[in-house]
Amino acid sequence: MSDLAAQVGAVLARTVLPSVIARGGAIRVAAAGDGVVTLEVSGSPGAVFPLASRIEAAIRAAVPQVTAVRLVTPGAGPSQAPAGAAADLAEAARQALDAEVNPAIAAHRGHVTVTGTDHGWIRIRLDGGCQGCSLAEVTIRQGIEPLLRARLPAMTGLTDTTDHEAGTDPFFSPEKR
Repeated sequence: MSDLAAQVGAVLARTVLPSVIARGGAIRVAAAGDGVVTLEVSGSPGAVFPLASRIEAAIRAAVPQVTAVRLVTPGAGPSQAPAGAAADLAEAARQALDAEVNPAIAAHRGHVTVTGTDHGWIRIRLDGGCQGCSLAEVTIRQGIEPLLRARLPAMTGLTDTTDHEAGTDPFFSPEKR
């Protein structure tokens, strides 16, 4: 392991790794060189991707020679998916959400939308009563994610892109936690 990789590994261990593990994920240094660090993430995508900016900031502050941080999944690469696969995955996710999830969360004034896909990762946004809801993470990890995994074998993971702080009328307010 290079000196740069060891330094980054030490930063991860003392800053974000406990939080990532507690949320059901794992992260390791896959490569480090020329100022670029590639971190391989596995487990629940909700354990790492919401912390991506915090992870990069911690690494860059502690190891000044790092100029960029990339997050990848095991085996991810641009040649993995055939052309059109991302669009097909996004459309399949939209159909599953519209048919099975949105009717259920409509009772809470909520709606979920696919905002994009990347290498098998599906990005979603929660709107209405789900935006800022104190149970949004539970809905995603125990409801939406398992359903999409069962329906979409090409899915690598699920990322919530919702700005929960901007929610104006959450079904369960943060005070109800």
